[in-house]
Order: sequence, then C-alpha cells, then structure tokens
Amino acid sequence: MELIVDAYECSETSIADLGTVRAVCERIIEELQLTVVGKPLWHQFPSPSGVTGMYLLSESHLTCHTFPEYGLATFNLYCCRSRPEWPWSRHLHQMIGADRVDVRMVSRGTLQGSARPR
Repeated sequence: MELIVDAYECSETSIADLGTVRAVCERIIEELQLTVVGKPLWHQFPSPSGVTGMYLLSESHLTCHTFPEYGLATFNLYCCRSRPEWPWSRHLHQMIGADRVDVRMVSRGTLQGSARPR
C-alpha cells in the first residue's frame, strides 16, 4: 500500500519550519506504529523554500516535501503491510493549518490469483 498525500493552503510558517514538519512525521510514525530504521534525513532549504525529510522504515518509507511559497506539503507513505487509517485531514489541519487534504491510496505488489516465485 502506498499513500500519496497532498495538503493544500497550509500555514507558510508551519511548513517552512523543520521542527513542525518533523513533529508531523513523528506523529504519523508513532500513531501507525511504524518502525524507523537508522536516522531520519532532513534538509532545510533557504527561505522562502521549505523542508524535505525521509524516514527509512522496516515497513518501507515515509517522505515529506514542503513548499511554503505555494502553501503545499506532500507526504508519501509506502508500507509493505496494511495499517489502520490515519485521520490525515484532521491532523494536518491541526498541525500545519491545511485547509484541504487529498489522500490517494495505490495498491503495490498485488498479484491477481496465486503468487508464484520466480
């Protein structure tokens, strides 16, 4: 399962702040009981640009990219096993002021019929 999440009309100040965006990602990881492998990678771009972050997970990965100049924050969560639904809209509204959140789920690695080793 892969979740592609776009949060629009976010607080420019919030999504330009590495600490705030990192707190969002850490909340996702904690509440979905994901397992971080190694140290997360973060980069703060010069103003007015935002931040980018990546967590390597035993389940796969979580990434985030923010674009304060557009009020946009994007997240990608790829998991090799199902997870409970997370209230993206509510939490992203509370934490970074998102007015609209689009969540798309893509099934990955799913075979029709029986799986055969190659």
